[in-house]
Amino acid sequence: MDIENFRREYLQGGLRREDLDENPTQQFQTWLDQVIGSGLKDPTAMVISTVSDDGQPSQRIVLLKHFDETGFIFYTNYGSRKVKEIAENDRVSLLFAWNALDRQVKICGRAEKISAAESVKYFLSRPRDSQLAAWASDQSRKITSRDFLMTQLAHMKEKFAEGEVPLPDFWGGIRVVPFEMEFWQGGEHRLHDRFEYTLQGDRTWEIQRLAP
Repeated sequence: MDIENFRREYLQGGLRREDLDENPTQQFQTWLDQVIGSGLKDPTAMVISTVSDDGQPSQRIVLLKHFDETGFIFYTNYGSRKVKEIAENDRVSLLFAWNALDRQVKICGRAEKISAAESVKYFLSRPRDSQLAAWASDQSRKITSRDFLMTQLAHMKEKFAEGEVPLPDFWGGIRVVPFEMEFWQGGEHRLHDRFEYTLQGDRTWEIQRLAP
């Protein structure tokens, strides 16, 4: 297959300055509502990029579980590679790639753990099997086989057969507090529309159009 000639035009529509909300969180809400309304699968899926202490970037897809003016929250094992790298360098990047609508949102910010109370509230809302899976998986650790993982899950089902499954002390939420957000709308002939929100010292946002 000749992938050099694999291309298409982006014809979903443009993006103008007057279309944008002055607050990037509100603009994100508008776009997310439209994405959900379109029926796109996994509308809250996002790539999070972290960087190791020796400068090696790493990416993975996680699910956005909450956002507001304070930031964007996902949940994970605190022993995972991403959290270990965040401990060394709290600057991260998020990317929502809504390709069916020719849209992307990039968020740059600082990552921090949320409170235990917030994590407990979310954890108790998860399906029981997901709660047990959090206990069974020592995320990012090398394992011998899937059978080992399933054995761990069976052990946790037995251990917590009675009552609620407690929140693991190694599991919880991460909030990404943004200082830069970019909204990208694909355009014809690769003349895409890009607008960047940058947080100012007085906590207001400056909006600039970027060349595609």
